[in-house]
Amino acid sequence: MTYTPEQISQIILKVLKEIETPDVLSLSYGKKLALTQNPNISPEVLQSLATDENPVVRYWVAKNPNTSPEVLQTLATDENSSVRYWVAKNPNTPVETLQSLATDEDSDVRRSVVYNPNTSPEVLQTLATDEDSGVRHGVAKNPNYKSNKTLELTSEQFNALKELIESGQNPILKSLL
Repeated sequence: MTYTPEQISQIILKVLKEIETPDVLSLSYGKKLALTQNPNISPEVLQSLATDENPVVRYWVAKNPNTSPEVLQTLATDENSSVRYWVAKNPNTPVETLQSLATDEDSDVRRSVVYNPNTSPEVLQTLATDEDSGVRHGVAKNPNYKSNKTLELTSEQFNALKELIESGQNPILKSLL
């Protein structure tokens, strides 16, 4: 029987998929790392590797751009903060997962959330008051952040400011009139 090149490719892919996915966890540590760093690795293989007992393997799965949003959502609850850090940085991470990671106990994870382009303005608004200055700094750099801070003055403060401006003691303030 004769096969076209496309048919041969399909057969090879099918066989590789059947072999790769179930046996991937039995590979050596080095081979697992090589797979997780492969830019052409399938999301299915990454899903299998996401269950590996070694946190470094899970770390690289979280970092891989082919990792599915579903796998990233699962890895977002990983006990290892380095895994959660890379989940927060991955552009495939769902908005809801980023929202959850925004309350992570590790400030490095929260810093990764603020630099993710998918982080919502609402989450950024919350993180703008984070206790960690690196998180707050990152919020200010995120293009999704829209500061809604306005200057609210009591009538007494307003009148005092108005008197200062009108007194002409400060030429910059005078120019505001």
